[in-house]
Amino acid sequence: MTGGVLTLFITGTHYSISSAVGFLSLFGVYVLDGVILISQIKQLRQEGAPLREAVERGAELRMRPVLMTALAAAIGLLPGSVATGIGSETQRPLARVVVGGILTSATVILLVLPTIYLAAHQWLERRRLGTGSDQPGRGDVVNV
Repeated sequence: MTGGVLTLFITGTHYSISSAVGFLSLFGVYVLDGVILISQIKQLRQEGAPLREAVERGAELRMRPVLMTALAAAIGLLPGSVATGIGSETQRPLARVVVGGILTSATVILLVLPTIYLAAHQWLERRRLGTGSDQPGRGDVVNV
């Protein structure tokens, strides 16, 4: 959402139904790319790769598909985001949200998501082994 909100703010575009549809499409792309990345990491883990290596290799293997998705959407909607002709008032907010949001999605999916995955997995592993400061048994469900 950050890229879409920043784009609306920078361009002075008001939030509208059209921009809301743009945010919905962004959520779909984010979820799809995130699921693809996590499934790649899980597959590498099942093949016996250590956690850190699986996360790094998974992000490396999924970099091209994530960047191609981002560039295709950004390049395809760039003309709509700067259009000034008849009817552009309805398509411009959607296109601006998608272009701005999709350009930040690559960073989020390739850098932030693997970092969060690694940190969460390590935290859950410490809890499962009982070596962390958080001891299981307080009604928490831990499923790794």
